[in-house]
Amino acid sequence: MGHLDHAALGWLTPALSYVMACIGAALGLRCTVRALAAATGRSRRNWLITAASAIGTGIWTMHFVAMLGFSVAGTDIRYDVPLTLLSLLVAVVVVCAGVFAVGYGRDRGRALFLGGLTTGLGVASMHYLGMAAVRLHGDVTYDPALVGLSVLIAVVAATAALWAALNIKSPVAVTIASLIMGAAVSSMHYTGMFAVSARVTPSGEALPGATAMQFIFPLAVGLGSYLFLTSAFVALSPTAGEREASASAQRPVESAAP
Repeated sequence: MGHLDHAALGWLTPALSYVMACIGAALGLRCTVRALAAATGRSRRNWLITAASAIGTGIWTMHFVAMLGFSVAGTDIRYDVPLTLLSLLVAVVVVCAGVFAVGYGRDRGRALFLGGLTTGLGVASMHYLGMAAVRLHGDVTYDPALVGLSVLIAVVAATAALWAALNIKSPVAVTIASLIMGAAVSSMHYTGMFAVSARVTPSGEALPGATAMQFIFPLAVGLGSYLFLTSAFVALSPTAGEREASASAQRPVESAAP
């Protein structure tokens, strides 16, 4: 059996991946809060799409930043590029479906259940698609019990995050919810990783796919930058309440004009 190392670069990758998961969750929750407060349908839809893309890219970046620290003794590791990109697409699309279920659901309880289930299964399928993109010399097998547990953690974490988005408004509470969500996503990831075992067959043949540094690293940096820039934009854009306040402050001046 090949020895698996989940933190080949020390604490850097687990810590950085946790931070990425938290930023994605915080941004997603903030955008969902904005969406639910939105006056117009178009504004609500745009906020929900931003929320889904933030959570989706946050989770994906978390997964692959953590994967930068993944190594197997006795073999190089490569990543299948189309499958890796597909896992990103799945993350964003499925989270989008979950967030929209909550954003437009009439019955809160049912919307939460459906949204949480959809988003959780999406996170899990993104994780295992990302794992399916791994190429190494040998065979990879999974412990079914741990895989099941990781999927359960993903669904519970997603449901809790969506519940938080519906019920939590204050920035402090959003921050706490994001830290919890980040921890849940990270624990889902590492539970899924501990389910993996590899039987290495040493070989001199070149592996197909790209190395983590060639492909995963630049993409993670790009998505990380997207998250930071969007966070700044969301933090600086006025809330519905602030817009109303500034509009009402201007009204008396206009009415006083001849």
